Amino acid sequence: MQNESVPLISIITPCFNSEKFLEQAIRSVLNQSYENWELILVNDRSTDGTGLIIENYKNKDPRIKSISLQENGGVANARNEGIESATGNYIAFLDSDDEWDKDKLGTQLSFMIANDYLLTHTAYRKINFIGEVIAAKIPVSVNVDYNKLLKHNEIGCLTAMFNVDKLGKKYFLRIGHEDYAFWLSILKNNIPSYGINKVLASYRIHDNTVSSNKLKAAGFTWKIYRETEKLSLFTSTVNFLFYAWNAMAKYLKKN
Repeated sequence: MQNESVPLISIITPCFNSEKFLEQAIRSVLNQSYENWELILVNDRSTDGTGLIIENYKNKDPRIKSISLQENGGVANARNEGIESATGNYIAFLDSDDEWDKDKLGTQLSFMIANDYLLTHTAYRKINFIGEVIAAKIPVSVNVDYNKLLKHNEIGCLTAMFNVDKLGKKYFLRIGHEDYAFWLSILKNNIPSYGINKVLASYRIHDNTVSSNKLKAAGFTWKIYRETEKLSLFTSTVNFLFYAWNAMAKYLKKN
């Protein structure tokens, strides 16, 4: 790990056939007001022009690094490979079709250092396939602990950052809703995540994403309750009812 006065932030970006949006994601990192970062682009055996884009930007900026996987292993595996190679004091995540506002890293890092927080997340907006805003703000609460997160996952992966020096490296399980299980694994150790209720990122919605398939998402959530977290049937049911209510409330608000 780095122990410099200016912390290094490692950014993990899994890439699979990402040529349509990858450059926008990379440029949003290059445009950050905070400049002491390394961007680790993990090419999960793409078959389109993703590799060429990665090499192009890697040759332009020494802060950009790449990992080329020999087999396609999925997003959890790609993130884990990036985490393993990370050398920063902090780790943040940015998927290849999402984008950050220019002050995202600086604002979040200052917030964490000032309060000695180990894990934080921020509000974000949702955009569609062509970049139009479809939800101007997905707000976050002041903080969320393990029990609150069981009822509702408010931590957007593209907004989260954790302190590696103090928490150590954490890895994703290869399951559906792998990011949700990842946050639960941290919070269950009595470590809350603190929210910055300011929009600092753009999350792109696709028709085939988990978030757009509510039934599949519900199934993954139930499986995490029962198999990963090993909650009792009663506790799982109670939390799932809260989960379903939050999902319904979002739908009603949207419509």
